[in-house]
Amino acid sequence: MHLAYPAVLSALLFCTGLYGVLARRNAILVLMSVELMLNAVNLNLVAFDVWLSRAAEETLHSGQALTLFTIAIAAAEIGIGLAIVLAVHRNRGTSDIDRLRDTAEGHEPDGPDTDTPATGTAAEKAEATA
Repeated sequence: MHLAYPAVLSALLFCTGLYGVLARRNAILVLMSVELMLNAVNLNLVAFDVWLSRAAEETLHSGQALTLFTIAIAAAEIGIGLAIVLAVHRNRGTSDIDRLRDTAEGHEPDGPDTDTPATGTAAEKAEATA
């Protein structure tokens, strides 16, 4: 098998994952897209390892060893990332990345106006918002 086939497949998988990271708003879908990109890298590492082992007299299989490390890192990333996404979803009620970014910066898009006075009684605050 030629090196071009897995390289093209890896490029297509990586581009699909990159599109998923850039276009999706759901945090879980972004994590899945990152996993797709890591799998494309794994495919590329193994394909080039097999291609280089045919040309070299010694076979070190460094691409396959690096793939094992990448799989371990991907497993840790998905475990921690999914735990963070679930904790944020429980606290905020959404996993939409745009809404999470807005609340992290300090302005609530669906909340009360920031023009209301910070001090005063509850009646004054109610009158200011009415």
